[in-house]
Amino acid sequence: MTPVKSVLPLLAALGMTAPAWSQTDPADWDAVTAAAEGQTVYWHAWGGSTATNDFIAWIGEKAAEEHGVTLEHVKLSDTGDAVTRVLSEKQAGADDDGAVDLIWINGPNFAAMKEADLLFGPFAEALPNWQYVDVDGKTVQTDFTVPTEGYEAPWAMAQVVFMYDTADLDAPLPSAEAILDWAQANPGRFTYPQPPDFLGTTFLKQTLIELVDDNTVLSRPESEADFQAVTAPLWDYLDALTPVLWRQGQAYPATGPAQLQLMADEEIDLAISFSPGEASTAIANNQLQPSVRTFVLEDGTLGNASFVAIPYNSGSKEGAMVVANALMSPEAQLRAQDPAILGYGTVLAMEKLPEADRAAFEALDLGVATLSPAELGDVQPEPHPSWMTRIGQEWIERYGVVQ
Repeated sequence: MTPVKSVLPLLAALGMTAPAWSQTDPADWDAVTAAAEGQTVYWHAWGGSTATNDFIAWIGEKAAEEHGVTLEHVKLSDTGDAVTRVLSEKQAGADDDGAVDLIWINGPNFAAMKEADLLFGPFAEALPNWQYVDVDGKTVQTDFTVPTEGYEAPWAMAQVVFMYDTADLDAPLPSAEAILDWAQANPGRFTYPQPPDFLGTTFLKQTLIELVDDNTVLSRPESEADFQAVTAPLWDYLDALTPVLWRQGQAYPATGPAQLQLMADEEIDLAISFSPGEASTAIANNQLQPSVRTFVLEDGTLGNASFVAIPYNSGSKEGAMVVANALMSPEAQLRAQDPAILGYGTVLAMEKLPEADRAAFEALDLGVATLSPAELGDVQPEPHPSWMTRIGQEWIERYGVVQ
């Protein structure tokens, strides 16, 4: 779910390795909270959404009130910037008290940092609130096919949905081909964020998953496949789609929020989202017309979890664990799922929750535009992170425009 600029090639070229430095044992929670008292945690996280920023501020208030931890949100436009910062510190020998204490991360950036041993851990499965996490029904122990092994803690679930204005589009579109047919019949009314923006490359992955003959090939590194042969249907599809996009594919919204604004301004009638509750949240916040609804494709859509990870050289590892644990708490998860707040999917298993918390989730109104879990249908797994990197690069070469 996070904006991604992969640093995997750089790390691989440098052959980086580092010890997973440890301080307090994550399993000794009393010791963790005692050490966390008075620490400042610099959480490097996407800062492109006011609603998300407000939620992070609320988490900071809880961390300060309950454990004396100060949370500073370092707002990013690209997660890769934080990864590069940790890498630069490692190269400079700054192995203690680094600038980054916590990262909102997934996909190629997690794979890169894990491969280079730039992460603290394992810690996630030792946190008290891990007991409530849905390890059977949700992808919380793998990240783009890479085992997390306790080096990152999940805090939100995401799945691709398409937002559409029912005033202009009569019914949901069942497939990528149907989207193309509709776009050709309604030129200029659809677009997606410009790769390498995370949501833009998500649209590319979603389309590839549907068009490829055997999508199991995507679970392996792209270097093990014939990249051009596998992706040929995607480029044929985009060659047909691009000329009928908003502004004839000569310009793209830079981010998901920018795309949402185009829908709010009634410049487009169809948009991609990686948050099933985003449309309901936007309607509740008067950002979108009440006539907007969401749909998924008949063969299912891409889904994944958002995680937080702690760099190996954080000087506030205990405080970072406190924040990670707070993010997985039933209280925080309920707040995040509320469409008036964020509308994110929960990482928790309802059957594991205390009765009062379970009842609170059951009573939550998910919003007029949010599909039920049954309506969301099958979740398509993320491809190996190398596919995201490669198709993003290829898209830029083929269709990239200067903003």
